[in-house]
Amino acid sequence: MTKPIDRRAFFKWSATSALGAGLTLATGRVFAAEGAKKAVLRKALCFSMVAGKMSLEDKFKLVKDCGFEGVEPGTINDPQRVEEMMAAAQKAGVRIHSIMNSAHWGSPLSSPDPAVVEKGLAGMRTSLQNAKAFGADAVLLVPAVVKPPVTHEEAWKRSQENIKTLIPMAQELNVKIAIENVWNNFLLTPAEFVKYVDEFQSPFVCVYFDVGNYVKYGPPPDWIRAFGPRLKKIHLKDFKTAVQKKKVTQPDGTVVEKEEVGGSFVPLLEGSIDWKEVKRALDEIGYNGFMTAELKGGDEAYLKDVSARMDKIIAGE
Repeated sequence: MTKPIDRRAFFKWSATSALGAGLTLATGRVFAAEGAKKAVLRKALCFSMVAGKMSLEDKFKLVKDCGFEGVEPGTINDPQRVEEMMAAAQKAGVRIHSIMNSAHWGSPLSSPDPAVVEKGLAGMRTSLQNAKAFGADAVLLVPAVVKPPVTHEEAWKRSQENIKTLIPMAQELNVKIAIENVWNNFLLTPAEFVKYVDEFQSPFVCVYFDVGNYVKYGPPPDWIRAFGPRLKKIHLKDFKTAVQKKKVTQPDGTVVEKEEVGGSFVPLLEGSIDWKEVKRALDEIGYNGFMTAELKGGDEAYLKDVSARMDKIIAGE
């Protein structure tokens, strides 16, 4: 049976979130009046980055040897695989800190098709159960995909309605639903993202922010400060921006040239992201948690290089 929400915990969370939102929107600085804070940053990587044919034990040992404390796998549908991964992680001393839900692209919760939505919900239920088994505290969810015939308004309403059905399970398992956007034409401003999350009025819905994915929408530190205490998980990628010119045909038939921000993903510390300012923003909100590299896979030398680059980000270099 699902437990009723802890009202004291909820109101404490609500008050904190409201304070964070007010300070952010008014000044662009969360908790600035309280003085400098210090982020506590822990290194992790997506488990898919560990390339090569190795046993699970060897993969987790490699993760540890390369300096990572945690990993984030995708949804696992095989209970035996869950047990094997849990045993290998415990032996290596590596934490499985979150689960990347694997169903949200093929079966988005914004779909008008009930059968598609049910597949998406089933994937989330499995992911939440995975998280509970591993002792992870969050599941990453891309909440909606905006593309014809789904409008932004429909995606907002439909995805919220469907996510609300998952909150009782998340609460019972004590696992957060962490909302992330990945170029899905949804929640394109910090204010929109904050409003979307706050409307759930639940401490079990929070933010998963991918630093690299948001460069083309504005400086990542601005998003971090807006999220404040809602921010529970971070993905790391780097992105090098480039202004691209595109010819667009107007309704009257004339062709005009417009500029768009484009670019490409590059190794950490080699793109357009101001990592010092990212670290400063994380310090300001007092972020305490994992930073998970979400990059291409590679061998031991490659993973150690990624780890070293993350050390520089954490150090504010």
